[in-house]
Amino acid sequence: MLTPERHQLILTLLKEKETVHLHELVELTGASDSTIRRDLSELEEQRLLKRIHGGASLIRNKLEEPTVLEKAVKHEKEKVAIASYAASLVGERDSIYIDAGTTTFHMLPHLPASIVVVTNGPELALQLIKRNIKTILLGGELKAATLSLVGREAIKTISQFRFDKCFLGMNGIDTVHGLTTPDPDEAYVKQLALELSDERYVLADADKFGRVTFAKVADLRGITLITDDGIGEETEREYNRVTQVKVVKA
Repeated sequence: MLTPERHQLILTLLKEKETVHLHELVELTGASDSTIRRDLSELEEQRLLKRIHGGASLIRNKLEEPTVLEKAVKHEKEKVAIASYAASLVGERDSIYIDAGTTTFHMLPHLPASIVVVTNGPELALQLIKRNIKTILLGGELKAATLSLVGREAIKTISQFRFDKCFLGMNGIDTVHGLTTPDPDEAYVKQLALELSDERYVLADADKFGRVTFAKVADLRGITLITDDGIGEETEREYNRVTQVKVVKA
């Protein structure tokens, strides 16, 4: 296969999936690892993609944030596996914070009924109440894109509590830039949740690794990253040098 053909195949797959892994491109093109790595370097120089650990992703605007509907249809199998494991970490009578998000939402069916949950996600709160789980919903401004509560009232409410554990979603995870999200208001609520929790967990599918968005939430140290087996062994080793990574099979 000629180089221009490989490049076109790589870019077409990227448009479909937003993130692709090296082994997928090797299988797709029949080329060697070294050839694909060279292709990715050339395409990155042309600003057509961004190389990440073990593959490549589309170049995104740092302020761009997918809506809940867009996120809900992506990587559902992986999100369910991640969330199921995260829920297994919650003990009886724990007080926990659960972030609004499509991955954290999948925790809800697996939680023990004796806990207390604080959340900034109205949809999560409704589902928790159906299970008769004591639930406290933060105040604040409701963001249409993510259906999360942010702003002054959200900060005032969350500051009143202390948590055994918190479970957050995240848009970007990077060894240098740490945890990031597009919206500074949402970032601040996440920051406070981390500061107010004894144990801190971030739930994110493998595609979030190597991404950086606009607003920093925190460094990686002291946080457990729960992700799926699409992360790859090389990336897992790299992030384990900085913090703890738990990989679950999707």
